Amino acid sequence: MAGARYSRQQYVLGGGSGGRLRAAAVLVSGLRGAGAQVAAALVLAGTGRVVLRDPRGAGSARCAQQFLLQESDVGQNHVQASQRRLAELNPDVEVTVSTEELSEDFLDAFQVVVLTESPLEEQLRVGDICHAKGICFIVADAKGLAGQLFCDFGERFVVVDPAEGDPLYATVQHISQGNPGIVTCARAEEGRGHRFSDGDLVTFSGLEGMTELNGCEPCPVRVLDTYRLEISDTSAFSPYRCGGQVLQVRLHQEHSHESLRQALAMPKIPVRSSAELQRSRSLHAAFRALHAFRKERGRLPQPRDPADAERVLELARSLGAQLGPLDEDVVRAFASVSAGDLCPVASFIGALAAQEALKAITRKLLPLDQWFYFDALECLAMEGAAGLTQEDCEPRGSRYDGQIAVFGANFQEELGRQKFFVVGAGAIGCELLKNFAMMGLAAGPGGDITVTDMDTVADSNLHRQFLFRAADVSKPKAEVAATAVRCMNPAVKVTAHQNQVGPGTEQLYGDDFFQELDGVISAVDTLEARAYLETRCIRSRTPLLDSGTEGARGDVLPMVPPLTKPLQSATGSTDGTFPLCTLRYYPNAIEHTLQWARDEFEGLFQLPAESVNRFLEELPEEPAQREGLEVPERVWRSLQERPRDWGDCVRWARRHWQSHYHDAIAQLLHTFPPTHESSPGVPFWSGDRRCPHPLTFDPSNDAHVAYIEAAARLWAQTYKLPTCSNRAATQDILRSTVLPPFVPQDGLRIPTTEGTDTVEAAVDPGQPMELTQDLAQDLARWRQELGGGTEARLMEPIHFEKDDDAHMDFIMAASNLRAENYGIPPTDWLTSKRIAGRIVPAIVTTTAAVAGLVCLEVYKLVWRCQVLSCYRISTLFLSECLLLRVEPEQPPTYWYRGKEWSYWDRLEVRAVGADGQEMTVRELLDWLQREHGWTVSKLLRGTTMLYDAEDDAETQAQQQAQKLSDGMERAGALRQLELQYLCKGDTEEECPPLLCILP
Repeated sequence: MAGARYSRQQYVLGGGSGGRLRAAAVLVSGLRGAGAQVAAALVLAGTGRVVLRDPRGAGSARCAQQFLLQESDVGQNHVQASQRRLAELNPDVEVTVSTEELSEDFLDAFQVVVLTESPLEEQLRVGDICHAKGICFIVADAKGLAGQLFCDFGERFVVVDPAEGDPLYATVQHISQGNPGIVTCARAEEGRGHRFSDGDLVTFSGLEGMTELNGCEPCPVRVLDTYRLEISDTSAFSPYRCGGQVLQVRLHQEHSHESLRQALAMPKIPVRSSAELQRSRSLHAAFRALHAFRKERGRLPQPRDPADAERVLELARSLGAQLGPLDEDVVRAFASVSAGDLCPVASFIGALAAQEALKAITRKLLPLDQWFYFDALECLAMEGAAGLTQEDCEPRGSRYDGQIAVFGANFQEELGRQKFFVVGAGAIGCELLKNFAMMGLAAGPGGDITVTDMDTVADSNLHRQFLFRAADVSKPKAEVAATAVRCMNPAVKVTAHQNQVGPGTEQLYGDDFFQELDGVISAVDTLEARAYLETRCIRSRTPLLDSGTEGARGDVLPMVPPLTKPLQSATGSTDGTFPLCTLRYYPNAIEHTLQWARDEFEGLFQLPAESVNRFLEELPEEPAQREGLEVPERVWRSLQERPRDWGDCVRWARRHWQSHYHDAIAQLLHTFPPTHESSPGVPFWSGDRRCPHPLTFDPSNDAHVAYIEAAARLWAQTYKLPTCSNRAATQDILRSTVLPPFVPQDGLRIPTTEGTDTVEAAVDPGQPMELTQDLAQDLARWRQELGGGTEARLMEPIHFEKDDDAHMDFIMAASNLRAENYGIPPTDWLTSKRIAGRIVPAIVTTTAAVAGLVCLEVYKLVWRCQVLSCYRISTLFLSECLLLRVEPEQPPTYWYRGKEWSYWDRLEVRAVGADGQEMTVRELLDWLQREHGWTVSKLLRGTTMLYDAEDDAETQAQQQAQKLSDGMERAGALRQLELQYLCKGDTEEECPPLLCILP
């Protein structure tokens, strides 16, 4: 699977997934909510052929049915309309419609068959055919607030790679001779250890000494601590000297599934507790009973009809007798809203089903074994939802009837009045907005969704950001997303911004803005942005739903004042920087060589060109004005090295290769020979320090020439010269290039310890030189050759772009050559791109599932639910089809002046004095004394002391006379001040915040 479109997905499904996906054919039968989500995810993922079938035939489209339909599709064939929308998502995928019966011959053309909205009789018949033919079979169903998923991948389904992400590895520091042998791993960046678990299988590579372990058969490890592993007997092996890595080995796994007919009676349901098992078994019986009820009555149970719910319960008791005691409340609640059709539940179940289909195609990650049940029936416990009647939930002829069946008509009106702020219009943001359109959020009087995102649409977004198409590339994400939402549901009010949410935009997103919101949803991709949003929502006491994904994992965290504790704000994030001397002299992991290569890229192809352009544009025309000017080292070096043709670029790259991969290493070994000792008996090259070796250039070595070609192309581009793709011609130039022999320097100082500085660029700007007359003439002539006037772009600075193959050609070649210098195992293209580009793995299935879980929490915010047990923190692992949902914790409390206070408690005062103006300090002190009986001894606004009882009387009088905001700029958005205070006799460490609402 080539190109940037699928790059983030490949890190989840593996680099070989593209070919398997392109060759696959999948049938999706049923095109309501869950089926539409399955089909959309498979198309976005690049599945070769997706065939759509709807058991209801070719009925007329109604926009209420699913998100693929728009107002313009009303009255048309809904299957054909869905096909058109899906085909627009991805030109790589063939999307067709079929009306054929589900016969053996028809099904034989597919690797995967997915049934949604299917009667049980059809499920059983198709399941038997698929099981017999080895076709992977999936059933997905969403009913009201619950969902069901079943997988049968046959009796011998081989998983090629059962885990997400790259196999683990660690740098070896020492291996003992003994039984068992003890492997000590080097300390990784930030003090991280090896990350292996008991039972992991490992092998070794690159060991010097104890070479018997290099490439050994996989052996299990036992974890002793953060840095030590226990392996098998090493007592007879040669002594370990230095270097090497311990590498995780993932073996193929074979899984055996029963057919649906066999698995129906005693279902295998992977769960974490007996309580979960009972609930899932109750839902299993309830879904079977629902099939029986529908066959008996020809319809689903009427919403909130007690008689229908009791009949479903009776059927569940008889059908699920062998499963143990049922949770009858769960069955009744399920039945009472099973006629409902909720987009968030369909999105969640459909996303899980799509992920299982991708597992079936790619043989990556563990398939579901074999049933999965989900419910959000806690929504029915909310005040307002619990007392709904049949009349409240009966159909209105509205596009929202499926939602009204669950939550009632009044709730639908309340949904329309909501004001929400969505920060981020990327993958999760798109899925959220899609769901909001289907839910009717902000589709009524007074409602509004504000969405903001600084970014523009990129090619790599198209595989998972549902609202964008190829024609939208380079357009603002928020604007494109808002337009798409209006097409899906013209009644929804969406306001699009292209702003960053942070201190710089508090004029726009100030206290008033946040306080008027019903909720904020964080769909951002940086820890700093999330922490800032949390701070603003805490200050305004506005509910916040935080969500995020990484590969097949997703999280949803609700923060609801005053019910829940605040979110666990991250304290910082890694940015891929490493100590300077590690990168320059002592790399021991591929991350170090990749970061070194990135710095090389910037120092060679970006910074010099920027320096030249800046200097030449400012170079005076008159010679008299040039006196006293200095030329930056980057500028005169760029002039000296200026190539005239492709051959010059190749020769420059060849000299650069020699400098880095031979000369620099030879100099390092001259200064610190392999036998050098840090102190008597302590080898210098040991532990984290790997002893390097210089490389010898070979024009017939593909890796060597690949570096020359990549570097020469970029070098030519910065000088606006044409390039050559004829490798034979390049090799001829290389063979004729003769370089002088390297002569090491004595007494050269090289640091021996890791510093705290991090690398900004690989090429030091160096010292400037005096602008001589000859140099000035050369520079002026060069400026004319490059572009002439000062308005023209002179050299072409190249900014690293991870999705540009030419850039990654250089990064991978440079990194792997340096890795060869130091005996570090090289890495492939995909891994190099992920590490160098600091790419977070992403896939549409995770984002769609997480968005569905977020929207279930939105329902609770719309109800203004004040019951903590109704909210859920969710952690999703699609790699294992595992969902953990727990209640949020209560906010922390503390004692102050004999009273227990909650984290959310605060003292609020409308800071208006007797004259109608802003309060003075004296008036605020009097208020605290009058209302709370507190005598304040110190009052602060940030670091500014507003009042100090220890000052003299005259100073105190001056302090008390000033206004609360005196001495600070009153920005238009400033409506409140948070002050700190200390009362006379205070001994407690915490006190309630003092919030002053300004006039």
